[in-house]
Amino acid sequence: MNANRRRFLTTTSMALAAAAAGRSALFARVSQSAGAGQAGPPAAPPTAFAALRGTIGTFVGQGGTIGYHIGKDGVVVVDAQMAPTAQIALQGIRERAGGRMIDVLVNTHHHGDHTEGNAVFRPAVKRILAHVNVPSLQRAAAAQQAAARPGAPPPEPVVADATFVNTWEEDVGGERLALKYYGAAHTSGDVVVTFAKTDVVHMGDLVFNRRHPYIDRPAGASISNWIKVLEAVAGEHGSDTQYIFGHAGERFPVTGARADLLYQRDYLTALLEHVRRELTAGKPKDEIVKTAAALRGFPDHGPLVPRVLTAAYEELAG
Repeated sequence: MNANRRRFLTTTSMALAAAAAGRSALFARVSQSAGAGQAGPPAAPPTAFAALRGTIGTFVGQGGTIGYHIGKDGVVVVDAQMAPTAQIALQGIRERAGGRMIDVLVNTHHHGDHTEGNAVFRPAVKRILAHVNVPSLQRAAAAQQAAARPGAPPPEPVVADATFVNTWEEDVGGERLALKYYGAAHTSGDVVVTFAKTDVVHMGDLVFNRRHPYIDRPAGASISNWIKVLEAVAGEHGSDTQYIFGHAGERFPVTGARADLLYQRDYLTALLEHVRRELTAGKPKDEIVKTAAALRGFPDHGPLVPRVLTAAYEELAG
């Protein structure tokens, strides 16, 4: 085993130890889903690497889809998932990159299924980059989780050490990396990540492909502005642009085209219109936010669920 390999295994093992508290709860959930009462360690979560276009690939595991660029002289990773699969992603990306350090790890927003793996990636990353709102949102979410689970305090979250307000651009490994903040949408810290030369865009959780989204109103989400964000992104890129999505329904891919962004826009528009009709009809909140039939025109999502109905209700009712 060469020295680089030993250092890689040592540093990632230390990072995994730092994230142990979060992983133990996660593994418990995995074990329960595999079958109550089964002995032995939980089954390893399914993971998959896939080439997308040119130097860009994706990794699917526990959490939001990871995107990565491996160029001749530079490596970029977008999002870090949960800690268990972050280790698998990091090892696979380092192997594909010949053991090189990762120049930039981008966090598209603060949610744990995109940032818990920061602790795993940290020893192998030169910079963690995010919108200026993300570190405080991440710390606030960690504090809320700690308050809900009394006992030994969890490790401090690993947050971005470089932030920006509106836009950020830099050449990394032969690729032009461009980040843009369009305002509140899924949260108040979502950024769109563009690999300009390859014409690939990572949307983070701005797109849940044919799946009900999480609308984080305590973190500043705005459905009405989310609709505008999707229209703006679709308008600023060409018809051949490929997109990476944070999440997708079971039968749908985590990559797609402009039409998928506009489908997400139309879903959010229909969601607001549905709840607006219910409000106009004078229905009380508890009736509006109950699990309902599928949203008209969007059968692939399945029945409407309370979390999206509640978010829409709160936005419209003020």
